[in-house]
Amino acid sequence: MHFSIPETESRSGDSGGSAYVAYNIHVNGVLHCRVRYSQLLGLHEQLRKEYGANVLPAFPPKKLFSLTPAEVEQRREQLEKYMQAVRQDPLLGSSETFNSFLRRAQQETQQVPTEEVSLEVLLSNGQKVLINVLTSDQTEDVLEAVAAKLDLPDDLIGYFSLFLVREKEDGAFSFVRKLQEFELPYVSVTSLRSQEYKIVLRKSYWDSAYDDDVMENRVGLNLLYAQTVSDIERGWILVTKEQHRQLKSLQEKVSKKEFLRLAQTLRHYGYLRFDACVADFPEKDCPVVVSAGNSELSLQLRLPGQQLREGSFRVTRMRCWRVTSSVPLPSGSTSSPGRGRGEVRLELAFEYLMSKDRLQWVTITSPQAIMMSICLQSMVDELMVKKSGGSIRKMLRRRVGGTLRRSDSQQAVKSPPLLESPDNTRESMVKLSSKLSAVSLRGIGSPSTDASASDVHGNFAFEGIGDEDL
Repeated sequence: MHFSIPETESRSGDSGGSAYVAYNIHVNGVLHCRVRYSQLLGLHEQLRKEYGANVLPAFPPKKLFSLTPAEVEQRREQLEKYMQAVRQDPLLGSSETFNSFLRRAQQETQQVPTEEVSLEVLLSNGQKVLINVLTSDQTEDVLEAVAAKLDLPDDLIGYFSLFLVREKEDGAFSFVRKLQEFELPYVSVTSLRSQEYKIVLRKSYWDSAYDDDVMENRVGLNLLYAQTVSDIERGWILVTKEQHRQLKSLQEKVSKKEFLRLAQTLRHYGYLRFDACVADFPEKDCPVVVSAGNSELSLQLRLPGQQLREGSFRVTRMRCWRVTSSVPLPSGSTSSPGRGRGEVRLELAFEYLMSKDRLQWVTITSPQAIMMSICLQSMVDELMVKKSGGSIRKMLRRRVGGTLRRSDSQQAVKSPPLLESPDNTRESMVKLSSKLSAVSLRGIGSPSTDASASDVHGNFAFEGIGDEDL
């Protein structure tokens, strides 16, 4: 979660039109809501009552006098760190108090009244599902409405998620983010004020072994089949001529289960593909196409002569990663900060165990860097749940007394970050494996980039790496 530079707005009231500082909260670089210090203080007090002061991070204290510009910026940074810490805490970040605060703030900021509306949700193949929802319905409510419209059983809802996408001219989807529990889907998509943005239903797990659960149901089978056919047609799944012939034959016979069984053996089955971008591997400024799936990031690049080369990076060998943002100056410019700057550039960097005694940072520059980071985190979450003997069935959210609560197994998993923020005060990460005694591990509190670097996220799956992974 990221706070922009505070802006001052005029407010009328008993004080005769006094001014206040409003903080813009952004999600993936897009304005989510605008809140005041007093509102955030109210949230802090409510969380303190529910969970105790010892659980909460420090909150910026009140000031008796008006703040100077420097103090306003200092408070913004403190509030940003506070909200980041709350969001990334498995207990606080998943609490209804925290998420409902963000939902109310989103609705108030966008000035959307509560009323019944029609919302269009697309399936992976472009098929439209029209549902009636309230503008104040949260992501879980909208997902349940889509499932009800499709006749998807309740116990399979958790295998699917809603994604915010941008539809390109060729009809392909560019993924913006997975819709979270702290937002209102109708408000999120309409506030962007562009017909390019859509909401898409897609499976939300990475391990294809879970396909068996979904394929037991007719609707689940059809959803998986439609998504797979669409991914093959878009070239997301890599298919040889012979495999394509076999798939075509099964398609003509309407043998959906057999079709999916064959598809499961194909490279990049179930992967999420991102737009073409740039990486510094295997060399600087290398054009690549990144795909996420099967507990890895895949980087495809074209070599001279149109030869296709692929590099795969296993999530278990990523010691940590971070998302950074920067605003590059125009070439040759010497203007001061804040003047003549270009668009924000996002980078995902991860520290990778290339061999038994060598760690190396790999950087991907892409507008979808945050979405890539969230994919990495969700793959780690799934690996950790599986390692603990759980299943994604236990990760489903259940309604209890009219409110949504996470199961115990999911509360033990770190929540995905919204938008990482600078934090140079974090302690260095401890060595995670004795086998790395010969490796000099860089402290995560001292990244190689400038002060705009984002939080570094330690990978809990890294400590479980085995010799067979090397």
